[in-house]
Amino acid sequence: MAAKNMRNIRISCIIWLAFCWLVECDDRRQPLRFGGKTGEFRILQVADMHYADGWKTPCEDVFPQQMPSCSDLNTTAFIRRLILAERPDLIVFTGDNIFGFDASNPETSMNAAFAPAMLSNIPWAAVLGNHDQESTLSREGVMKFIVKLKNTLSLLNPPEAHVIDGFGNYNLEVHGVKDSSLVNKSLLNLYFLDSGDYSTIPSIPGYGWIKPSQQFWFQRTSLKLKRSYMKKPEPQKAPAPGLVYFHIPLPEYASFDSSNFTGVKQEGISSASINSGFFTTMVEAGDVKAAFTGHDHLNDFCGELTGIHLCYAGGFGYHAYGKAGWARRARMVVASLEKTEKEAWGTVKSIKTWKRLDDDHLTAIDSQVLWSKRSNSGRRKKRIGRL
Repeated sequence: MAAKNMRNIRISCIIWLAFCWLVECDDRRQPLRFGGKTGEFRILQVADMHYADGWKTPCEDVFPQQMPSCSDLNTTAFIRRLILAERPDLIVFTGDNIFGFDASNPETSMNAAFAPAMLSNIPWAAVLGNHDQESTLSREGVMKFIVKLKNTLSLLNPPEAHVIDGFGNYNLEVHGVKDSSLVNKSLLNLYFLDSGDYSTIPSIPGYGWIKPSQQFWFQRTSLKLKRSYMKKPEPQKAPAPGLVYFHIPLPEYASFDSSNFTGVKQEGISSASINSGFFTTMVEAGDVKAAFTGHDHLNDFCGELTGIHLCYAGGFGYHAYGKAGWARRARMVVASLEKTEKEAWGTVKSIKTWKRLDDDHLTAIDSQVLWSKRSNSGRRKKRIGRL
Protein backbone atom coordinates (compact mmCIF):
# COMPACT_ATOMS: atom_id res chain seq x y z
CA MET A 1 0.00 0.00 0.00
CA ALA A 2 2.78 2.46 0.93
CA ALA A 3 4.76 1.78 -2.27
CA LYS A 4 1.63 2.19 -4.40
CA ASN A 5 0.79 5.53 -2.78
CA MET A 6 4.31 6.87 -3.29
CA ARG A 7 4.23 5.71 -6.93
CA ASN A 8 0.93 7.54 -7.47
CA ILE A 9 2.37 10.73 -5.98
CA ARG A 10 5.40 10.51 -8.29
CA ILE A 11 3.16 9.95 -11.32
CA SER A 12 1.01 12.96 -10.39
CA CYS A 13 4.16 15.10 -10.18
CA ILE A 14 5.20 14.07 -13.72
CA ILE A 15 1.72 14.78 -15.11
CA TRP A 16 1.62 18.15 -13.36
CA LEU A 17 5.00 19.23 -14.79
CA ALA A 18 3.90 18.12 -18.26
CA PHE A 19 0.72 20.19 -17.88
CA CYS A 20 2.73 23.34 -17.15
CA TRP A 21 4.87 22.71 -20.26
CA LEU A 22 1.93 21.96 -22.55
CA VAL A 23 -0.10 25.04 -21.69
CA GLU A 24 2.99 27.26 -22.00
CA CYS A 25 2.19 29.03 -18.73
CA ASP A 26 2.60 32.77 -19.17
CA ASP A 27 3.48 35.58 -16.79
CA ARG A 28 0.24 36.15 -14.92
CA ARG A 29 1.30 39.34 -13.14
CA GLN A 30 -0.90 41.22 -15.58
CA PRO A 31 -4.29 42.43 -14.25
CA LEU A 32 -6.69 39.64 -13.36
CA ARG A 33 -9.58 39.38 -15.81
CA PHE A 34 -12.39 37.12 -16.91
CA GLY A 35 -11.68 34.63 -19.68
CA GLY A 36 -12.87 35.58 -23.15
CA LYS A 37 -13.85 32.03 -24.15
CA THR A 38 -15.83 31.00 -21.08
CA GLY A 39 -16.71 34.30 -19.42
CA GLU A 40 -15.58 32.78 -16.13
CA PHE A 41 -13.18 33.56 -13.33
CA ARG A 42 -12.21 30.50 -11.28
CA ILE A 43 -10.85 30.67 -7.71
CA LEU A 44 -9.38 27.73 -5.80
CA GLN A 45 -9.36 28.19 -2.01
CA VAL A 46 -6.79 26.18 -0.03
CA ALA A 47 -7.23 26.36 3.75
CA ASP A 48 -4.91 25.11 6.49
CA MET A 49 -2.08 23.30 4.71
CA HIS A 50 -0.08 23.21 7.98
CA TYR A 51 3.06 22.50 5.95
CA ALA A 52 6.22 21.69 7.89
CA ASP A 53 9.27 19.68 6.73
CA GLY A 54 8.03 17.84 3.66
CA TRP A 55 8.52 14.08 3.53
CA LYS A 56 9.81 14.09 7.12
CA THR A 57 6.51 15.43 8.45
CA PRO A 58 3.93 12.79 9.42
CA CYS A 59 0.23 13.05 8.70
CA GLU A 60 -2.43 13.47 11.34
CA ASP A 61 -5.80 11.78 11.62
CA VAL A 62 -5.50 9.24 8.82
CA PHE A 63 -5.99 5.48 9.04
CA PRO A 64 -3.03 3.52 10.49
CA GLN A 65 -2.34 1.81 7.17
CA GLN A 66 -1.92 5.22 5.52
CA MET A 67 0.71 6.50 7.95
CA PRO A 68 3.89 4.91 6.47
CA SER A 69 3.46 6.71 3.13
CA CYS A 70 1.69 9.89 4.27
CA SER A 71 3.45 13.24 4.75
CA ASP A 72 3.40 16.87 3.61
CA LEU A 73 4.00 15.49 0.12
CA ASN A 74 0.38 14.31 0.07
CA THR A 75 -0.67 17.92 0.57
CA THR A 76 1.52 18.95 -2.38
CA ALA A 77 0.13 16.17 -4.57
CA PHE A 78 -3.43 17.24 -3.75
CA ILE A 79 -2.82 20.82 -4.86
CA ARG A 80 -1.23 19.64 -8.09
CA ARG A 81 -4.21 17.39 -8.87
CA LEU A 82 -6.60 20.27 -8.24
CA ILE A 83 -4.66 22.59 -10.56
CA LEU A 84 -4.91 20.00 -13.34
CA ALA A 85 -8.60 19.32 -12.73
CA GLU A 86 -9.94 22.83 -12.16
CA ARG A 87 -7.43 25.10 -13.96
CA PRO A 88 -8.12 28.01 -11.63
CA ASP A 89 -7.41 31.61 -12.58
CA LEU A 90 -6.40 32.39 -8.99
CA ILE A 91 -5.37 30.28 -5.99
CA VAL A 92 -6.14 31.70 -2.54
CA PHE A 93 -4.40 30.34 0.56
CA THR A 94 -6.43 31.30 3.62
CA GLY A 95 -3.92 30.91 6.43
CA ASP A 96 -2.08 28.34 8.52
CA ASN A 97 -0.13 27.78 5.34
CA ILE A 98 2.72 26.39 7.44
CA PHE A 99 2.66 24.97 10.93
CA GLY A 100 5.33 27.07 12.56
CA PHE A 101 5.95 24.87 15.61
CA ASP A 102 7.05 21.96 13.40
CA ALA A 103 8.79 23.92 10.63
CA SER A 104 12.58 23.66 11.03
CA ASN A 105 13.00 26.54 8.58
CA PRO A 106 9.92 28.66 7.80
CA GLU A 107 11.35 29.94 4.49
CA THR A 108 11.96 26.39 3.26
CA SER A 109 8.50 25.32 4.42
CA MET A 110 6.81 28.21 2.62
CA ASN A 111 8.77 27.58 -0.56
CA ALA A 112 7.57 23.98 -0.52
CA ALA A 113 3.99 24.80 0.48
CA PHE A 114 3.48 27.38 -2.26
CA ALA A 115 5.57 25.54 -4.89
CA PRO A 116 2.61 24.17 -6.89
CA ALA A 117 1.20 27.67 -7.33
CA MET A 118 4.57 29.20 -8.15
CA LEU A 119 5.56 26.52 -10.68
CA SER A 120 2.18 26.46 -12.42
CA ASN A 121 2.42 30.21 -13.13
CA ILE A 122 -1.10 30.68 -11.82
CA PRO A 123 -1.50 33.91 -9.83
CA TRP A 124 -2.01 33.31 -6.16
CA ALA A 125 -2.76 35.24 -2.99
CA ALA A 126 -2.35 34.42 0.68
CA VAL A 127 -3.42 35.61 4.10
CA LEU A 128 -2.01 34.51 7.46
CA GLY A 129 -3.53 32.21 10.04
CA ASN A 130 -2.68 31.77 13.69
CA HIS A 131 0.14 29.23 13.18
CA ASP A 132 2.20 30.77 10.34
CA GLN A 133 4.43 32.85 12.62
CA GLU A 134 5.17 30.20 15.26
CA SER A 135 8.65 29.40 13.96
CA THR A 136 11.63 31.79 13.74
CA LEU A 137 9.93 34.51 11.65
CA SER A 138 7.61 37.16 13.06
CA ARG A 139 4.16 37.63 11.59
CA GLU A 140 5.45 40.59 9.60
CA GLY A 141 8.48 38.56 8.51
CA VAL A 142 6.30 35.74 7.20
CA MET A 143 4.22 38.12 5.08
CA LYS A 144 7.32 39.95 3.82
CA PHE A 145 8.67 36.61 2.63
CA ILE A 146 5.41 35.65 0.92
CA VAL A 147 5.08 38.87 -1.09
CA LYS A 148 8.47 38.24 -2.73
CA LEU A 149 7.61 34.78 -4.02
CA LYS A 150 7.00 34.05 -7.69
CA ASN A 151 3.56 34.75 -9.16
CA THR A 152 2.04 35.99 -5.91
CA LEU A 153 -0.29 38.97 -5.90
CA SER A 154 -0.15 39.19 -2.10
CA LEU A 155 0.71 42.52 -0.50
CA LEU A 156 2.18 43.29 2.90
CA ASN A 157 -0.44 46.01 3.38
CA PRO A 158 -2.21 48.62 1.21
CA PRO A 159 0.17 51.48 0.33
CA GLU A 160 -2.53 54.08 0.95
CA ALA A 161 -3.19 52.86 4.51
CA HIS A 162 -0.51 54.46 6.66
CA VAL A 163 -1.85 52.96 9.90
CA ILE A 164 -3.46 49.53 9.76
CA ASP A 165 -3.38 46.49 12.02
CA GLY A 166 -1.98 43.17 10.89
CA PHE A 167 -0.09 42.10 7.79
CA GLY A 168 -1.66 41.03 4.51
CA ASN A 169 -4.60 43.43 4.10
CA TYR A 170 -5.15 44.17 0.40
CA ASN A 171 -7.62 43.90 -2.47
CA LEU A 172 -7.52 42.54 -6.00
CA GLU A 173 -9.68 43.57 -8.96
CA VAL A 174 -10.91 41.18 -11.64
CA HIS A 175 -11.48 43.12 -14.85
CA GLY A 176 -13.75 42.48 -17.81
CA VAL A 177 -12.85 40.40 -20.83
CA LYS A 178 -10.01 41.74 -22.95
CA ASP A 179 -11.19 43.88 -25.89
CA SER A 180 -14.69 44.17 -24.40
CA SER A 181 -16.40 47.43 -23.44
CA LEU A 182 -15.81 46.52 -19.77
CA VAL A 183 -12.11 45.85 -20.12
CA ASN A 184 -11.24 48.66 -17.70
CA LYS A 185 -13.95 47.88 -15.15
CA SER A 186 -13.43 45.64 -12.14
CA LEU A 187 -16.38 43.25 -12.38
CA LEU A 188 -15.44 41.25 -9.29
CA ASN A 189 -13.65 42.62 -6.22
CA LEU A 190 -11.62 40.44 -3.88
CA TYR A 191 -10.73 41.55 -0.35
CA PHE A 192 -8.06 39.91 1.82
CA LEU A 193 -7.68 40.62 5.53
CA ASP A 194 -5.48 39.53 8.39
CA SER A 195 -7.78 38.15 11.08
CA GLY A 196 -4.88 37.95 13.52
CA ASP A 197 -3.66 35.07 15.63
CA TYR A 198 -4.40 35.47 19.35
CA SER A 199 -5.78 38.25 21.48
CA THR A 200 -3.15 40.63 22.85
CA ILE A 201 -5.54 42.05 25.45
CA PRO A 202 -5.21 40.18 28.77
CA SER A 203 -8.87 40.60 29.68
CA ILE A 204 -10.00 39.10 26.33
CA PRO A 205 -8.96 35.45 25.88
CA GLY A 206 -8.83 33.45 22.68
CA TYR A 207 -8.23 34.20 19.03
CA GLY A 208 -7.65 37.47 17.22
CA TRP A 209 -10.10 39.49 15.16
CA ILE A 210 -10.34 42.05 12.36
CA LYS A 211 -9.60 45.43 13.95
CA PRO A 212 -11.27 48.87 13.40
CA SER A 213 -8.33 50.14 11.30
CA GLN A 214 -8.77 47.23 8.91
CA GLN A 215 -12.51 47.74 8.72
CA PHE A 216 -11.99 51.43 7.98
CA TRP A 217 -9.66 50.51 5.10
CA PHE A 218 -12.20 47.96 3.84
CA GLN A 219 -15.02 50.54 3.93
CA ARG A 220 -12.99 53.13 2.03
CA THR A 221 -11.81 50.59 -0.54
CA SER A 222 -15.32 49.24 -1.11
CA LEU A 223 -16.69 52.77 -1.55
CA LYS A 224 -13.92 53.69 -4.01
CA LEU A 225 -14.57 50.56 -6.09
CA LYS A 226 -18.33 51.14 -6.12
CA ARG A 227 -17.93 54.73 -7.29
CA SER A 228 -15.56 53.70 -10.07
CA TYR A 229 -17.88 50.91 -11.21
CA MET A 230 -20.96 53.11 -11.29
CA LYS A 231 -19.49 56.09 -13.13
CA LYS A 232 -18.68 56.69 -16.80
CA PRO A 233 -17.58 55.14 -19.06
CA GLU A 234 -19.99 52.20 -19.02
CA PRO A 235 -21.72 53.24 -15.75
CA GLN A 236 -23.38 50.37 -13.89
CA LYS A 237 -26.54 50.59 -11.81
CA ALA A 238 -25.39 48.46 -8.84
CA PRO A 239 -22.02 47.67 -7.23
CA ALA A 240 -19.85 44.87 -8.57
CA PRO A 241 -20.00 41.77 -6.34
CA GLY A 242 -17.26 41.33 -3.75
CA LEU A 243 -15.74 38.28 -2.04
CA VAL A 244 -13.77 38.41 1.23
CA TYR A 245 -11.02 36.00 2.37
CA PHE A 246 -9.52 35.66 5.87
CA HIS A 247 -8.60 32.87 8.29
CA ILE A 248 -10.52 32.98 11.58
CA PRO A 249 -14.32 32.71 11.25
CA LEU A 250 -16.60 35.45 12.54
CA PRO A 251 -18.94 34.84 15.50
CA GLU A 252 -21.83 34.95 12.99
CA TYR A 253 -20.71 31.56 11.66
CA ALA A 254 -22.47 30.15 14.74
CA SER A 255 -25.84 31.37 13.36
CA PHE A 256 -26.39 28.17 11.38
CA ASP A 257 -27.49 24.63 11.97
CA SER A 258 -28.04 21.68 9.64
CA SER A 259 -31.36 23.12 8.46
CA ASN A 260 -29.90 26.25 6.87
CA PHE A 261 -26.48 25.49 5.44
CA THR A 262 -24.90 23.31 2.76
CA GLY A 263 -22.07 21.08 3.97
CA VAL A 264 -21.18 19.80 7.41
CA LYS A 265 -20.49 21.21 10.86
CA GLN A 266 -18.44 18.74 12.90
CA GLU A 267 -16.85 21.04 15.48
CA GLY A 268 -17.54 24.30 17.25
CA ILE A 269 -16.99 27.73 15.72
CA SER A 270 -13.54 28.88 16.89
CA SER A 271 -14.08 32.60 16.41
CA ALA A 272 -12.76 35.40 18.59
CA SER A 273 -14.43 35.65 22.00
CA ILE A 274 -15.64 39.16 21.13
CA ASN A 275 -17.53 40.44 18.11
CA SER A 276 -15.60 43.20 16.36
CA GLY A 277 -18.53 44.03 14.08
CA PHE A 278 -16.91 43.11 10.77
CA PHE A 279 -19.97 41.21 9.58
CA THR A 280 -22.08 44.34 10.04
CA THR A 281 -19.40 46.32 8.20
CA MET A 282 -19.68 43.93 5.23
CA VAL A 283 -23.47 44.15 5.21
CA GLU A 284 -23.37 47.94 5.29
CA ALA A 285 -20.86 48.04 2.41
CA GLY A 286 -23.48 46.42 0.21
CA ASP A 287 -21.18 44.69 -2.28
CA VAL A 288 -20.01 41.56 -0.41
CA LYS A 289 -21.74 38.36 -1.49
CA ALA A 290 -19.65 35.81 0.42
CA ALA A 291 -16.81 35.45 2.93
CA PHE A 292 -14.44 32.47 3.01
CA THR A 293 -12.38 31.21 5.96
CA GLY A 294 -10.52 28.16 7.26
CA HIS A 295 -9.31 27.52 10.83
CA ASP A 296 -11.96 24.92 11.79
CA HIS A 297 -10.82 21.96 9.69
CA LEU A 298 -13.85 19.73 10.21
CA ASN A 299 -16.38 22.36 9.11
CA ASP A 300 -16.97 22.91 5.40
CA PHE A 301 -20.40 24.51 5.27
CA CYS A 302 -21.83 27.59 3.56
CA GLY A 303 -24.80 29.42 5.06
CA GLU A 304 -26.49 32.68 4.14
CA LEU A 305 -27.08 35.44 6.67
CA THR A 306 -28.50 38.84 5.71
CA GLY A 307 -27.56 38.42 2.07
CA ILE A 308 -23.98 37.22 2.66
CA HIS A 309 -22.83 33.61 2.50
CA LEU A 310 -20.39 32.60 5.23
CA CYS A 311 -18.30 29.67 4.02
CA TYR A 312 -15.62 27.31 5.24
CA ALA A 313 -13.26 25.53 2.87
CA GLY A 314 -12.67 22.45 5.02
CA GLY A 315 -9.24 21.20 6.09
CA PHE A 316 -6.72 20.71 3.29
CA GLY A 317 -3.35 19.73 4.75
CA TYR A 318 -2.31 16.28 5.90
CA HIS A 319 -0.25 17.61 8.81
CA ALA A 320 -3.36 19.38 10.08
CA TYR A 321 -5.89 17.76 12.39
CA GLY A 322 -8.73 16.11 10.52
CA LYS A 323 -10.82 12.99 10.67
CA ALA A 324 -9.75 9.58 9.39
CA GLY A 325 -12.01 8.58 6.52
CA TRP A 326 -13.22 12.17 5.97
CA ALA A 327 -11.31 13.30 2.90
CA ARG A 328 -9.22 16.46 2.86
CA ARG A 329 -10.89 19.07 0.68
CA ALA A 330 -10.78 22.44 -1.04
CA ARG A 331 -13.35 24.96 -2.21
CA MET A 332 -13.88 26.25 -5.74
CA VAL A 333 -15.67 29.51 -6.51
CA VAL A 334 -16.60 30.42 -10.08
CA ALA A 335 -17.99 33.80 -11.13
CA SER A 336 -19.69 33.80 -14.56
CA LEU A 337 -20.49 36.71 -16.85
CA GLU A 338 -23.78 37.27 -18.61
CA LYS A 339 -24.17 37.74 -22.35
CA THR A 340 -25.55 41.08 -23.58
CA GLU A 341 -28.16 41.48 -26.31
CA LYS A 342 -25.28 41.92 -28.75
CA GLU A 343 -23.80 38.57 -27.62
CA ALA A 344 -20.87 40.30 -25.91
CA TRP A 345 -19.70 39.51 -22.40
CA GLY A 346 -21.35 41.74 -19.79
CA THR A 347 -21.19 41.91 -15.99
CA VAL A 348 -21.27 39.07 -13.43
CA LYS A 349 -24.52 37.11 -13.56
CA SER A 350 -23.78 34.42 -10.95
CA ILE A 351 -21.29 33.11 -8.41
CA LYS A 352 -21.24 29.38 -7.71
CA THR A 353 -19.23 27.14 -5.42
CA TRP A 354 -18.46 23.48 -4.76
CA LYS A 355 -15.83 21.42 -2.97
CA ARG A 356 -13.32 18.88 -4.28
CA LEU A 357 -12.31 15.87 -2.20
CA ASP A 358 -8.88 14.25 -2.20
CA ASP A 359 -10.14 10.84 -3.24
CA ASP A 360 -9.53 8.69 -6.32
CA HIS A 361 -11.83 10.81 -8.47
CA LEU A 362 -11.40 14.28 -6.93
CA THR A 363 -15.12 14.07 -6.26
CA ALA A 364 -17.04 17.36 -6.48
CA ILE A 365 -19.72 17.84 -3.82
CA ASP A 366 -22.18 20.42 -2.49
CA SER A 367 -22.56 22.61 -5.55
CA GLN A 368 -24.59 25.73 -4.77
CA VAL A 369 -25.31 29.23 -6.04
CA LEU A 370 -23.93 31.90 -3.73
CA TRP A 371 -25.34 34.84 -5.66
CA SER A 372 -27.10 35.61 -8.92
CA LYS A 373 -28.08 38.90 -10.46
CA ARG A 374 -31.64 37.67 -10.96
CA SER A 375 -32.20 36.75 -7.30
CA ASN A 376 -30.49 39.94 -6.12
CA SER A 377 -33.01 42.13 -7.91
CA GLY A 378 -35.69 41.03 -5.49
CA ARG A 379 -33.47 40.58 -2.45
CA ARG A 380 -35.21 40.31 0.87
CA LYS A 381 -34.07 42.39 3.80
CA LYS A 382 -33.06 39.44 5.92
CA ARG A 383 -32.89 35.73 5.47
CA ILE A 384 -31.08 32.81 7.03
CA GLY A 385 -30.82 29.73 4.85
CA ARG A 386 -30.01 28.65 1.35
CA LEU A 387 -30.55 30.63 -1.82
